[in-house]
Amino acid sequence: MRKNYLILFALFSFYSCKKAASPPPLPQVNSFYKSVITADDRKTITTEEAKTYHVSSTYKYEYRTGHPGHYKYNYHVKGVNITGDSVFGNMNTEGKYGAGILVTDSIPELEISTEWVSHGKLKAVDKKGNEYNLVVK
Repeated sequence: MRKNYLILFALFSFYSCKKAASPPPLPQVNSFYKSVITADDRKTITTEEAKTYHVSSTYKYEYRTGHPGHYKYNYHVKGVNITGDSVFGNMNTEGKYGAGILVTDSIPELEISTEWVSHGKLKAVDKKGNEYNLVVK
């Protein structure tokens, strides 16, 4: 009798241990957002972004688009380059990173990539590797 239970238990264990199917892929939320921000993103607002366009006089951003957790912000910035020359410009950020355009005395438009380093302060790098310290206006 005990042998029958062991055989029954072995068969039950063998057939009940199926591999779990992988979960279905999660739907992509806010698919109109790009994974990387470019300098050209600040020039136009898509129709999807226009639906969520928001301006607030309380905060330093010029405008915000998107939904909670996936906002894209537009800022006016000013700062200095490594040699101490003044620069200013406009940029978009999403999360910690962003991109935009700076204007200097010698160069009318300079594409940059940015990263937040603290509240209201950014580190920017142009395509030639020159660094800029920026603050939000």
